[in-house]
Amino acid sequence: MSRTTITKAAGELNSRKKLVIAERGQVREAGGGRKKVEEADPGLQVQLGKILEETSAGDPMSALRWTNKSAEAMAAELTRQGHPVSDKTVARCLRKMGYSMQLNQKTREGPQHRNRDRQFRYINRQVATFRQSGDPVLSVDTKKKELVGPFKNGGRTWRPKGKPHRVNVHDFPSLAEGKAIPYGAYEIGEDRAVVNVGVTHDKAELEVESIRRWWKMAGRKRKPGAKRILICADAGGSNSSRSRSWKLHLQELADELRMAITVCHYPPGTSKWNKIEHRLFSFISLTWKGQPLINYETIVKGVALLDLHFLGMRELRGCESPYDFSSFLTIFSLPRGLGRDEEATDGTVSGTR
Repeated sequence: MSRTTITKAAGELNSRKKLVIAERGQVREAGGGRKKVEEADPGLQVQLGKILEETSAGDPMSALRWTNKSAEAMAAELTRQGHPVSDKTVARCLRKMGYSMQLNQKTREGPQHRNRDRQFRYINRQVATFRQSGDPVLSVDTKKKELVGPFKNGGRTWRPKGKPHRVNVHDFPSLAEGKAIPYGAYEIGEDRAVVNVGVTHDKAELEVESIRRWWKMAGRKRKPGAKRILICADAGGSNSSRSRSWKLHLQELADELRMAITVCHYPPGTSKWNKIEHRLFSFISLTWKGQPLINYETIVKGVALLDLHFLGMRELRGCESPYDFSSFLTIFSLPRGLGRDEEATDGTVSGTR
């Protein structure tokens, strides 16, 4: 506070006159102080409105609109036109005019299958039937491919001050040791899972090999009398109903185990309904946050560090080393008529090998 203000206040108190009570808790009297820029320059909002007309979006009948230009760019343009103003004033004027900062909102899902609800009910009946007979039900999926090496990984971790992880500036695949492809098999209703980390580009082969490892590591011990297996998977990717490589390797596994393997695919665009997505994969991402995946050992240990009590799971197993398919250069000639594909009356595709 300035010296003159203090002197003036002391004089008012010593005069013993009735003091004026400021309105709305303000120190100044009403109408005092510098006028706002938009009040002192009436042409400011007119010019701002012309700038907005060129870049505005949204429904003209709605009270809420937005512009593609930043407040700094509009302030610079107004200043060039003879209306010196700051970006803060432009932002205040925009809010008064019904504009706001907007993010993209995902609302358009596209057309849906008319029997989508019946498809989910069909899958639910299949799961209930298999569980009632004591046969295993698996939810399988592949997690996002991860570059192996000193690359940035989203998230933050507690580290000594001034000593962050030093990683590459560019995420070029050529700088990576390779790619890690986590594939999980989650037992629905049993809260148990097996995670394998592969390096193959033939994802269908990796996926079936992961299911084979689940059976050897856990499945045959808990379900020795199982005669069939139900697999719930996404409709797209290498394990789709049209992937002949997926069918070939599944047929080989069915012949090896001497049991029927049934696959139920979720409808397109519903991969988040796959149990393994929110029961396992999301928590794996949390254990890796802020941690560069410098080698395969770091990836496998990250899976092993999952808190099973926090997940509400009984058991989680992972392979000790990545299953290496890098030496497999065989080009498969896929025969036709592998197993049989059955299409239910509601449009759900299920294959039994």
